[in-house]
Amino acid sequence: MKTLLSETEIQDALRELPGWTVERLELVKVFRFPSYLDGIRFVNALAQEAEEMNHHPDLIVGWRVVTVRLSTHSAKGLTALDVTLAKAADRQCR
Repeated sequence: MKTLLSETEIQDALRELPGWTVERLELVKVFRFPSYLDGIRFVNALAQEAEEMNHHPDLIVGWRVVTVRLSTHSAKGLTALDVTLAKAADRQCR
């Protein structure tokens, strides 16, 4: 089983993840794009990284907006995998 992050580790991670928040047991960020298709390209790139990690986010696609929600369901909370994928999402958006 994956190890849950402590509250201190979560707060430390948030300092490295601008724009991310914690809602319940999830890391959450809303990404905004100049066009709908830019958001779709972001989703496709992030989905590829998630598949390679075998760690899949909840993605909500809207018009020029994508909300990413991360949690390790098997651990019932946040783990290092969530922080790693959050950083990957930020890289994809640059």
